[in-house]
Amino acid sequence: MPRTEAPIGAQHFVPPDAHELDQLKAAAAHCEGCELYQNATQTVFGRGAANARVVFVGEQPGDVEDQQGLPFVGPAGRLLREAVDDAGLDPGNVYITNAVKHFRFELRGKRRIHQSPGPAHITACRPWLVAEFALLKPELVVVLGATAAKALLGPSFRVTRSRGQLMPWPASAQHPEDFPVAEIQALATIHPSAVLRADDRDAAYQSLVEDLKVGAAALA
Repeated sequence: MPRTEAPIGAQHFVPPDAHELDQLKAAAAHCEGCELYQNATQTVFGRGAANARVVFVGEQPGDVEDQQGLPFVGPAGRLLREAVDDAGLDPGNVYITNAVKHFRFELRGKRRIHQSPGPAHITACRPWLVAEFALLKPELVVVLGATAAKALLGPSFRVTRSRGQLMPWPASAQHPEDFPVAEIQALATIHPSAVLRADDRDAAYQSLVEDLKVGAAALA
């Protein structure tokens, strides 16, 4: 088999002196840290309040997000917004982003079928998360699904085992030195797309809301 070269990583594209999220977003538009940029329509960077108390981290943009250039604007995003409201979280205090900023997909005919990003993509894109966190300094990070959990909480973390539990960030984080934020807490839950795929969607949705209520209570 031909040898695949490791991605060069986003660290070569993150501006070292950025002091605003818009500067990071502008730089990320030109990121070639891994091969995903070649087929994706565009970089999909985070969005939300610059002084957000809560940061949601998902997996990667989907087809709709890739086309529109905004995270969580498809069906899963609409469901997440409903869950945020039902959990009592203030949308004005929320910033939302993804562990990987480009859409990874497999082309089948004219359809682009979602493919989960691999460990190399997660590692390559990690510097963008580090840069976002450095500016945001959130109080709570809500990790949505397994890919985001691996990116932030380590490869051995299991969402199904620890969902809905508040965790101190330095104890749980993957490379905590990358995120020097005082008193930050982490909360893991399922990705909203898992609710859309669930056999019992109402029960899955309610479990997501209950997890988010734990975060809302911690911020109250």
